[in-house]
Amino acid sequence: MSIAIRNVNKDFGTFKALRDVSLDIESGELVALLGPSGCGKTTLLRIIAGLETADQGNILFSGEDTTDVHVRERNVGFVFQHYALFRHMTVFDNVAFGLRMKPRASRPSETVIKQKVHELLGLVQLDWLSDRYPAQLSGGQRQRIALARALAVEPKVLLLDEPFGALDAKVRKELRRWLRRLHDDLHVTSIFVTHDQEEALEVADRVVLMNAGQVEQIGSPQQVWDHPASPFVYGFLGDVNLFHGRAHEGEMLIGEAQYGVRLATPEHATTQDSKAFAYVRPHDLDVQRYKAGTDQSRGIPAKLVRAIVVGPIARLELLPQDTAAAGSGDIIEAQIGAQEFAALALQEGEVVVLTPRKARVFVAP
Repeated sequence: MSIAIRNVNKDFGTFKALRDVSLDIESGELVALLGPSGCGKTTLLRIIAGLETADQGNILFSGEDTTDVHVRERNVGFVFQHYALFRHMTVFDNVAFGLRMKPRASRPSETVIKQKVHELLGLVQLDWLSDRYPAQLSGGQRQRIALARALAVEPKVLLLDEPFGALDAKVRKELRRWLRRLHDDLHVTSIFVTHDQEEALEVADRVVLMNAGQVEQIGSPQQVWDHPASPFVYGFLGDVNLFHGRAHEGEMLIGEAQYGVRLATPEHATTQDSKAFAYVRPHDLDVQRYKAGTDQSRGIPAKLVRAIVVGPIARLELLPQDTAAAGSGDIIEAQIGAQEFAALALQEGEVVVLTPRKARVFVAP
């Protein structure tokens, strides 16, 4: 089932939760709504489900307007962050609940329900727990049971609100892979809400980045990572360093003219001496020991505050010497290979010079 969201607005008193949001989701697609707390992603999910009503705008399922259709009639499966399993029911009865609550005319027989529940428990690889109660399960197992219960009624759309948010990092990683495999088997149109960029980029077909009630960018995980559409997107997706400077006729200068770094910015060829920002990921910074009066003094000088070597990567925390270029007191993060770091033989307190190998430049409006 395809979903079309058209010009949706939602206010809670004076707070604007959603501002003219439009979005198309293809049938069988797995889409992530990604953004910080309060950006409107859960509100949008609840409006799609019918649990919340939009102030303006429309929701269409496969071309049919469902804006005023009751949640019970939308054929939507919903999985919450905190499982919402019935504690007094066994795993089997939890999964069977939706089927047993169907109107008598469309309710399957107990034999069919039993067969279907065991199929679903097999699908989520927990058939052996059918007689247990939720309190006897781990968090990851409970969430898989919650998903089986949502799938029992054969929903046309599956909506997941921070489904792994209450779990520890290792279990989250396992369940992310499992959810992706399950979706590839079932092809149910699915939308999940998360504030975890790694989760969204790893699991989704497409990512919808939201900020302050608006859609900032829509694209595949690779597209939004490689080509962020705005400073917000660049800053939200992974670690990033922000450098200040001036852009002029296709070039940005960071630092002082004779010692600083010049970045080619052909996309800003017509810009005339304007304030600009360069976003650079930690692994895109070249690190060299500072040598005054040589070419190795050109760049962004910074003092090594701390080095953390974990496996093959050395993570460096550096304090900029030119606060105008990198912001007063802001720590710069760089990542280099552990072998490269060992070869440089840098000590904490030493000054290095940084040169961006790759940067994304935005000119101030």
